[in-house]
Amino acid sequence: MTSAPITPTPVRPPAVFVPDSVLDRLAKVSSGSLTTQLYKKGYRQPVLVGLAPLNKKLKPFAGRAYTMRFIPAREDIDTYATLTTEPHINNLQWVGVEQVRPGEVVVIDSNRDPRAASMGNMLITRMMMRGARGVVTDGAFRDGTELSAMDFPIWSGGVTATTRLSYHHVADLQVPIGCAGVAIYPGDVIHGDGDNISVIPAHCAEEMANLCKVQDDLEAYLALRVQAGEKLWGLYPPSPETRAQHQAWVAAGRPRIAAAEPATAVA
Repeated sequence: MTSAPITPTPVRPPAVFVPDSVLDRLAKVSSGSLTTQLYKKGYRQPVLVGLAPLNKKLKPFAGRAYTMRFIPAREDIDTYATLTTEPHINNLQWVGVEQVRPGEVVVIDSNRDPRAASMGNMLITRMMMRGARGVVTDGAFRDGTELSAMDFPIWSGGVTATTRLSYHHVADLQVPIGCAGVAIYPGDVIHGDGDNISVIPAHCAEEMANLCKVQDDLEAYLALRVQAGEKLWGLYPPSPETRAQHQAWVAAGRPRIAAAEPATAVA
């Protein structure tokens, strides 16, 4: 009896390449405008909720996702002997670090498990030297004291000294992953500011840069008017009339809008 031919696994086409010029523009937009514009396009939850920056010097950034997927460690495979000084199938993390290219953000799917460190100072420093723009995990990192002093975006769910080998095995590089409950595909844009880490599908990154620049400028104008004591109705969200007023304000050279004093209780 002849066995049936095996159907080959389809290969996912590479993501749209987002150039550095677009990344640099996205790094300047706010996460609030970004998530609003993504919501309008149907992306309900692009934020990696529950993560916080380890580095004290917050640095807005945007970079192309380089993904790393963990599965639970197994005692006969994840041994100290796999930490070899040459590439090894059971130590793909070192391979990934040496594959990272300028403009990328390493995103680690640690299964939201902070019991062991996803990596530490040595590997993160190496990725920084290779031109990475940041590193993110939904697990934990080690060497928190050293990482907090780095001028490099580092976001995680916590800090622990426990070695990765105790609970994590690096199973795949550059495959679709989930991080903090959000789907991330290689090449997606990872955006970070002082508040959040957000994910932008690569194919709409340039559009988001254009839309968010406009929204950030409009909202800065609306904030000035709110600080001047105006009511929200028709102002926020802006009516067509308010949008026209914003355009006229810009055309007039952005004249000063004086702030009012907050209301006080009547005696």
